[in-house]
Amino acid sequence: MAKLKYKRILLKISGEGFSGTGNFGLSGDEIERIAAQISELIQLGAQPAVVVGGGNLVRGKSLSEKTSVHRVTADQMGMLATVINAIALQDILETQGTSTRVLSAIEVASICEPFIRRRAIRHLEKGRVIILAAGTGNPFFTTDTCAALRASEIGAEVLIKATKVDGVYSADPIKDAQAKKYDRLSYREFVHNNLQVMDHAAISLCEQNHIDILVCNLMKPGTVKRVAQGEEVGTLISK
Repeated sequence: MAKLKYKRILLKISGEGFSGTGNFGLSGDEIERIAAQISELIQLGAQPAVVVGGGNLVRGKSLSEKTSVHRVTADQMGMLATVINAIALQDILETQGTSTRVLSAIEVASICEPFIRRRAIRHLEKGRVIILAAGTGNPFFTTDTCAALRASEIGAEVLIKATKVDGVYSADPIKDAQAKKYDRLSYREFVHNNLQVMDHAAISLCEQNHIDILVCNLMKPGTVKRVAQGEEVGTLISK
């Protein structure tokens, strides 16, 4: 079995990761590619937990700004959207032969389990992928903050923020050809430079609990496997 730098891993996948280039809805091809990368972690002996976003279906803040739907209600709709993404990922992972459990921060008893910290850790120890849905269960909190919180609760060694770019840049590399890519940043440098790839609250929580953050491109096959093995991929944010 390959040597791992990180064994217990929290993988944060935004809702857009489930939709492909259309940025809305679900793409079976994209979910299968994500599932294949997660299955590789299990084969390496890692213990992956996955936090999923729901922006491909409902983005609460945007919905409340564009309509008369109250922000709390809009965020609750976003939580339900993450459950849809989570059970889609679960089904495809299990067709690939990977055992999973979906744990939700809100009660959806007929579909998935409630998130209970000890139960989540036990699933990981038994070689199951845990997919964490519904964010923190509270409005106004992003799934980035949820990812940092869950990583802290389960004792993850790294939080992988999966995106569609190769790491953290000084500006949006799609809009600014002069944008500089950072290979390494400290938590404090990330906040000081006001970089927007991740919520600063999530950065602070990871700093407090000594959790490395790795921002990388999920679109490239084998990326999360390389992270787990300690290869230099994307941007590392650490002490």
